[in-house]
Amino acid sequence: MAAQIIDGKKVAEDIRAEVRDRTARLASKGIVPGLGVILVGEDPASVSYVTGKEKACAENGLASFERRLPATATDAQVLALVEAFNKDPKVHGILVQLPLPRGLDERKIIGAISPDKDVDGLTPINIGRMSLDEPCFLPCTPAGCIELIRRSGVVMDGARAVVVGRSNLVGRPLINILTRKSINATVTACHTGTRNLAAHTREAEILIACAGKVGLITADMVRPGACVIDVGVNRVEDSTAKNGFRLKGDVDYAAVKEVASFITPVPGGVGPMTITMLLVNTTLSAERAAGLA
Repeated sequence: MAAQIIDGKKVAEDIRAEVRDRTARLASKGIVPGLGVILVGEDPASVSYVTGKEKACAENGLASFERRLPATATDAQVLALVEAFNKDPKVHGILVQLPLPRGLDERKIIGAISPDKDVDGLTPINIGRMSLDEPCFLPCTPAGCIELIRRSGVVMDGARAVVVGRSNLVGRPLINILTRKSINATVTACHTGTRNLAAHTREAEILIACAGKVGLITADMVRPGACVIDVGVNRVEDSTAKNGFRLKGDVDYAAVKEVASFITPVPGGVGPMTITMLLVNTTLSAERAAGLA
């Protein structure tokens, strides 16, 4: 029997409906959750992503405050915008769009964000809180993966989970989140340098692929009945496609869906969840600031 497809668009819309309920309650008290976004440079993907975030804020009861700088901006200029957002009571969440242009000190800039407004969960303090299983803002893409699993009814408590990938944005946070007591999975961390990768992945009841390598996970590497979450977003040239490329995941979707019990497609799986969890974190930040959470 083919796997049940986890519809990320549907799950994201369900969560956004919950966000709209929460922002409506805040609005009744005169509070509008505000997201401050800093975009440096003109990278087309970043510009498109920021535009999507602004649209999502407007549709779900949040305010968006955007500040743009040229690619030639200095650390001091970017840090000045971060500090202004830190001090602004209308801004409950701060997002510095990554990647930053060459020459800018990404760690220094991200580290300057107030942890209480770090709705992307990237500051060293929030990463430390996450590692210590303390309350914090969880990084948006990993948090979205967890919501997809949870809302599909897959039991994570005690489950054997394998994460293939070790990036600071997805893989490492997922390993930490899955081992939190509230989730309680048993986690194996793998990557493209892992010897005999298939021996590990075949043990997984929950398999999350986030290595950034097209088709890395094949059907023979998947335990029958596993829940497979594909975080990979890889551009593959395709002359028949309108843009000249198609998006492919890290999982051989067509083959693996015949083995797994649940699987996310690419696109339409994890992707829609990232901005959605950013809305969740920003709304939570506003609730905390108002003493409502």
